[in-house]
Amino acid sequence: MNTPGNTGAGKDWVNFHRDEETGIESINAHFRGHAYDPHDHDEVLVGVTMQGLQRFNCHRTLHTSQPGRAILIEPGAVHDGHAPDVDGFTYVMLYLPQSWVTEMMQRRGLGDVSVIEAAFRHTLTDDSQLITAIQQAFFAVHHQEGRLARDQTLDHLLYLLSRHIGNRPAVSLDDSLMQMYQLRDYLHDRMHLDIGLDELSQHAGLDRFRLSRQFKKAFGQSPHAYLVRLRLRTARVLLAQGIEPARVASDVGFSDQSHMGRWFQRAYRLSPAGYQRHCTNVLDRQARHL
Repeated sequence: MNTPGNTGAGKDWVNFHRDEETGIESINAHFRGHAYDPHDHDEVLVGVTMQGLQRFNCHRTLHTSQPGRAILIEPGAVHDGHAPDVDGFTYVMLYLPQSWVTEMMQRRGLGDVSVIEAAFRHTLTDDSQLITAIQQAFFAVHHQEGRLARDQTLDHLLYLLSRHIGNRPAVSLDDSLMQMYQLRDYLHDRMHLDIGLDELSQHAGLDRFRLSRQFKKAFGQSPHAYLVRLRLRTARVLLAQGIEPARVASDVGFSDQSHMGRWFQRAYRLSPAGYQRHCTNVLDRQARHL
């Protein structure tokens, strides 16, 4: 089994664990000042601020979480993080895979927050029952308290979490927005290539400046920032599968492994190799055979 491990330098630290059976990742971390750059996840994020003020942008709104508050973030929601006070902040977080959430919710006839049409009603909540459930599930997963403890605490968490799910209002897809969705699909299909703005402009039939404005209006970030997020999310999946970091960097479109490492560290405060080691123990097995 994987064991939680500390990574990081100085007074910042990250304690990370991945549950092999469910794919759920758990993090207990402390940061001072800047924590991480804007990024998103494929997973459903549920966490609790344990100490200090945790400030972050999400859904184009600045949030400040105080000790004892719960944080709820949907897949694909771009967020960052920093500490407004010198003492920094400490938090715990569970990263629940969309496929796992979907299966568990469907079994219970509950809503599915992992689908694009659903969202959390609030990014921050003071729901005491949910906060306790998040902490109990975190400890069961992170400290490997056994499958029964893990399963029961996660079941209870999902039941309470379902109360916080609402449907997003229907979005009218006019021609310009549809054009941006098609451009987004173009980026997904060519993620591994070195794409330039002129190429995107030609594909969309828009000048570069208008394209950049409309893309940012639709997705909240520039085409380049979106592409980096896409590459990072895909890299996490491949690294968790045990694929060598150098190959992952090439497959997702980074210029080399160090290029991927710089972006990965800024977004997740873990190196690609460190993340992979906690997910798979691949590097440890390779080292034992040297």
